[in-house]
Amino acid sequence: MDITGSVALVTGANRGLGRQFAQQLLERGASKVYATSRRPELIDVPGVEVLRLDVTDPESVEAAAAAAGDVSLVVNNAGISTRANLVTGDLADVRREMDTHFFGTLGVVRAFAPVLARNGGGGIVNVLSALSWFSVDGANAYAAGKAAAWSLTNGVRIELTGQGTQVTGIVLGAADTDMMAGYDGPMTSPADVVRTALDGVQAGDWEVLVDDWSRGVKASLARDPREFYRPRG
Repeated sequence: MDITGSVALVTGANRGLGRQFAQQLLERGASKVYATSRRPELIDVPGVEVLRLDVTDPESVEAAAAAAGDVSLVVNNAGISTRANLVTGDLADVRREMDTHFFGTLGVVRAFAPVLARNGGGGIVNVLSALSWFSVDGANAYAAGKAAAWSLTNGVRIELTGQGTQVTGIVLGAADTDMMAGYDGPMTSPADVVRTALDGVQAGDWEVLVDDWSRGVKASLARDPREFYRPRG
């Protein structure tokens, strides 16, 4: 996927990773970047075209696809964290996680796949998480949503290969964003996450493991899960 001269669209571009994606895509030579958010008034990246796009609202997604008919690269970055558990958490929060991370991502893919096909194939980037592969008390709804999004990424890659669309999954542990406020472990800067992600996109990688967290968690899947979840200390 050649970013130079591409026309990109980024969801959740008002802060964190999304803001960095919009900015760095321009720096890498994208001819146009649509920066989208359900609150577009919060987008402050110079040089972008601002669109309203709420990934949980199908009409909003379809309107964005109609307005941005020249797109060749879609970055599915929008996400939420309700900190809900699956058994005891508010079921509405669990549904919001799945509506955002699975159905929201899928809705954007379905709306923009024909656009990408008309424009030569292009690429889709889905921002995932190391929590696609493990669970932690207090974030189990988020983990389930991201696990579904990881499976979705692999599935749509197969379905879209015939139209020449590159699908890349970006997997990371903790990034220093508003979503991770209060977390006291090691975190990667949003700029470094996006730089590594876009390097992988340009290299044609199917999956980009951004940090030691993501690489270690994926490697653990080949072992007995009790080893991973055994208390440390």
